[in-house]
Amino acid sequence: MAEKRGLGRGLSALLGEAETAGMSDPSGLRTVPVEFIHRNERQPRFLFDEAEIDELAASIREKGVLQPILVRPARSMEGHFEIVAGERRWRAAQKAGLRDLPVMVRELEDSQVLEIAIIENVQRAALNPIEEATAYLELIERHGRTQAQVAEAVSKSRVYVANAVRLLNLPPLARAYVMDGRISAGHARALLGAGDPAAMAERIVQGSLSVRATEQLVRREGEALPRPRMPGKTKGDADTLALQTDLSEVLGLEVEVRDRNGAGEVRIAYKTLDQLDEICRRLTRG
Repeated sequence: MAEKRGLGRGLSALLGEAETAGMSDPSGLRTVPVEFIHRNERQPRFLFDEAEIDELAASIREKGVLQPILVRPARSMEGHFEIVAGERRWRAAQKAGLRDLPVMVRELEDSQVLEIAIIENVQRAALNPIEEATAYLELIERHGRTQAQVAEAVSKSRVYVANAVRLLNLPPLARAYVMDGRISAGHARALLGAGDPAAMAERIVQGSLSVRATEQLVRREGEALPRPRMPGKTKGDADTLALQTDLSEVLGLEVEVRDRNGAGEVRIAYKTLDQLDEICRRLTRG
């Protein structure tokens, strides 16, 4: 399993560990020709707003690059470097016509590079929900992280990370709409409960539907479908039915209490991931 050194302790901890990796210059600061710096092909951010890059380039022409970009030595090219954090500045610097860039060099493992890139982008809200979900999934599947460890690293809840990753179950059309901003993460979470998420995504875009309207549509769609009776479901006695009603009123959700001579189970039905989040919050409150 991948080594989990530094996970969950933020950028300062990751960079602090790198400083002990034997660099000849402990600070790692230097100036490097722009053509010797290359983007990280595993950068979690796929899309860059060209208007923002142009605006940053104008600022760089006037004031220069005020903050060094973070890089690591490129493995396949001697004297070249791979961007860890700061690709926007690198792109803008090229547009501004700079020939050299200030960089901070660190020896970092692949998992650390991905984690730093995620943290930087999440903190700046620079990733769209699909990019964010893809990055979380790569940390989990490629680098052996658990959802809880990823959540700690990016200062989110485990439920937040779990719900983010679920968005990757959407069909390609719905994911594309999320990536280009035509539907939000709230819409996308609601779509997960739809019978045909792609068709529902089209309805959202064509009708400019709100998240609340989408949730209502998905809920009505689910209520219209025949609901199979759960195996072994019994009517129960008056006390059990009263308890079931009380729980349903408190939670605002359908609750079924199945009791057989003092043993059984409680089933809580939810129709959206937001409802599941609320159930999890209530159960883990203590």
